[in-house]
Amino acid sequence: MQTKKHSRNPTAFMKEEYQDLVTKGFDWRLRTLTSGSDPRCLVDGKKVIMLCSNNYLNLATHPKVVKAALDATTRYGAGSGSVRPIAGNMAVHDELEKRIAWFKKTEASLFYQSGYAVNAGLIPQLAGEGDFILSDELNHGSIIDGSRLSKAERGIYKHSDMADLERVLANSEKYRRILIISDGVFSMDGDVAPADQIVRIAGEYGAMVYIDDSHGEAVLGEHGRGVGEHFHIEGKIDVEMGTFSKGLGVVGGFAAGSNDLRNFALNKSRSWLLSASHPAGVAAACIAALEVMETEPQHVKQLWENTHYWKKQLASLGFDIGNSVTPITPVMCGESHTAKKFSDLLYGMGVFAFPIVFPMVARDRARIRSMITAGLTRADLDEALSAFEKGGKEVGLI
Repeated sequence: MQTKKHSRNPTAFMKEEYQDLVTKGFDWRLRTLTSGSDPRCLVDGKKVIMLCSNNYLNLATHPKVVKAALDATTRYGAGSGSVRPIAGNMAVHDELEKRIAWFKKTEASLFYQSGYAVNAGLIPQLAGEGDFILSDELNHGSIIDGSRLSKAERGIYKHSDMADLERVLANSEKYRRILIISDGVFSMDGDVAPADQIVRIAGEYGAMVYIDDSHGEAVLGEHGRGVGEHFHIEGKIDVEMGTFSKGLGVVGGFAAGSNDLRNFALNKSRSWLLSASHPAGVAAACIAALEVMETEPQHVKQLWENTHYWKKQLASLGFDIGNSVTPITPVMCGESHTAKKFSDLLYGMGVFAFPIVFPMVARDRARIRSMITAGLTRADLDEALSAFEKGGKEVGLI
């Protein structure tokens, strides 16, 4: 019997959809670092001021952190050889989890391959069929993906609107479990969730609280311990999710909370169970980063001095910087092509500040997301401000 042949091209959609993104200005164009992620670094071979790194305290190239990675790699090798449940659990992983629990003031923690792996692997296990996940409307995409993997019913409350959170919770009695999820610091706008109020409201309705504190660690709180310390609610957040890839300068995610949470996540979270463990060098570097946080508080202090200066100067130039209260400082551009042109102009003047466009933000809310770090000098900031002023005038933002 002769089989009918199809004329379709099964992969044509890839090029078509990509070209559509280019036309709308929604495509991503990669630039390449040819040096470490330092305040002044090489990007595509050009020396620039780095203003789009999450490396808030500049720990990625801190000598103590780098040395720890080298020493552990020499001792343990380049890879772990397995997933942790089988043969990839090294002493350095165990030590790191104790340090994380100390850092977050919790009973225990579990170290994952990335922050994304925590949200994708743990959220679907915490809430399933018969449960309810309630999420802030501006939560990170990894939270959205983790929630979609769950069989739980999902709801959204208006951004940081506690009255709306209570409105939705008022009709939640039919559910077996309720999980309220929010970013601690919202990565695109730089504002902070009212985590203390979330915890209070959750207690009234018997709900779990899950805070993604990825941009809060090493930034918020007197000692940089994150939103828990910032709001004086340490130990009251059921699940504190975090990552080492931002303020702590390395890589890897974690969930911190009770011993019950660790035991539950260790046995139920497939993104942890089915992924090879980090090389010992990574885990050792994470430990060193936490030690630097404890012994060198000047980095957090300098981060905030730089942040306050940067925001004040940008606002005085006439830029719209939204409602940010953290080192994440958006410069609102509106249209995607405007943000991209502005970014190109800045790069030409020696400032690397990346445009953020849809789908990371709404279609008409494109921006340059400037990220302030502790290692930037006042001269660096002033030079960058001069470029922002010149470029901003050229694209019509000021």
